[in-house]
Order: sequence, then C-alpha cells, then structure tokens
Amino acid sequence: MFSKIFPKIHTEGYKFIIIAVIITIIFYTFSNFLGLIGLVLSIWVYYFFRDPERVIIDDNNYLVSPADGEVIKVEEVDGPKELGLENKKFKKISIFMNIFDCHVNRTPCAGQVEEILYKPGKFLNASFDKASEDNERNYYKIKDNHGNDVVIVQIAGLIARRIVCETNKNQELKQGDRIGMIRFGSRADVYYENYDSLVKVGQKAISGETLLAKK
Repeated sequence: MFSKIFPKIHTEGYKFIIIAVIITIIFYTFSNFLGLIGLVLSIWVYYFFRDPERVIIDDNNYLVSPADGEVIKVEEVDGPKELGLENKKFKKISIFMNIFDCHVNRTPCAGQVEEILYKPGKFLNASFDKASEDNERNYYKIKDNHGNDVVIVQIAGLIARRIVCETNKNQELKQGDRIGMIRFGSRADVYYENYDSLVKVGQKAISGETLLAKK
C-alpha cells in the first residue's frame, strides 16, 4: 500500500524534485496561495518521475508495451530508414505518453541490443504523425529470441527536451527490462515482424504489462 502512494522514483527525478521544493519554499515567502501552487507542482514532479515495479509475463511468444499511454497508431509500414530497414515491412504501434503517464520505458521482448542510434530533431507535438520522422528520437534495434527484429523508438515531444538511454549496445535484455525514459510528455513507437497485433487505437497501455502482439 505504501509503495502505491509513494512509488519509487527514477534517478533522473531527484534534481527536479529538489528544484520544485525550493521553488515552493520561495513561493511560500510571498503568499500561502503561491506556496500551495508550488506544493501541487512538487507533487506532480514527484509522480511524473515515478518508477513502479511491473509484473512481466516473461513469455517469448508475446511483445509487451514499452510505455504507459494511449495507443494512437496500429499500422503496417516500412522499417526505419535510419537503421537501414526501409526495404523491410513491419507492423508498428505508437503509444502517446501524456504528462500524467509514467515515462520509464521497457523492452517489449527479451533479446540482444544490436544497435542504438540517437537522432537530434524538432520538438513537435508527439501525437503528430511527423513526430516519428522529425522529432528528437532514440532507436533501439533488438534481435529477439526468435531471430526477429524489434525496434523501439523513443520520441521527444512538445515539452520533452531530453531522452535518457540506460541501455548499451550488445546488452542482453530480459522482457520488461528498463531501457530509459523521456522527460515530460512524449511517445514510443514499436516496429516488429512475425507477431499479430493485440491492441486497438484508443486503448490504454501499461509499460511491461500490456500485451501488444502475439506470435
């Protein structure tokens, strides 16, 4: 019960929480009303950087969601040209994280990280289609235990200004392992082959737990 009310915090969040608390103290010196605004801001910052434990299915026949948020796209597309996969067909699921969602990202499958590629870019609203091509983003290409390519793309949004990568090339991952986070409102795209989609547009996804696709 305690962990639900006061969840664990991602290490990226501590400095922002300290800043928010300092602002709150300064606000209180001017008025109780401003202090209350600062307190609400501090609570929001705390919960934005929450990093709760998740129950992982640990089954190679499924892909789990890499992010908390709303499914905004389920489609068939060419692979990311940045990874040289533009001549290969993939299914793609896009998940939009609003400022109230948990922003810690996880790998949909077990496997080895074959490539990590960071691309600088713009900061359009992450729900826009062009965000996948124009925004700041980070690619993870993973070879799953069936020999399939699975690509996760962290995409910065209108407010987000930093993608945090916590994974290394050639690292072996277990399904649901944390791979990084995006600060303040963003999106995650998943490209995959040889799995059938299990989610629909508008559905709410939970990182590490929602089943996105099945072999």
